Amino acid sequence: MRSKSFFVFLLAMFMVLGSSSFASPPAAVGKPLSQIIKLLEDQGYRPIVDVSMDDGLWEIEAYKGNEKRELKVNPDSGEVVSDRPDD
Repeated sequence: MRSKSFFVFLLAMFMVLGSSSFASPPAAVGKPLSQIIKLLEDQGYRPIVDVSMDDGLWEIEAYKGNEKRELKVNPDSGEVVSDRPDD
């Protein structure tokens, strides 16, 4: 009976770890994220509430005024390539 519970434990651990720990971090490319955030804040995007990397672009959720925006930002230049309302 002990081996069955150990198997269930291992299966659960692989499921948890497989979904997060083995994911590759974004490659270190372009400007440091701190510089990207400073550029965005200087353009009036604040607060910044979420940052992730997808398809080689930073995806950033931030407010501009009272409106929540979804931004896609080039990591090399810091240029905002997409700015749309975040519903």
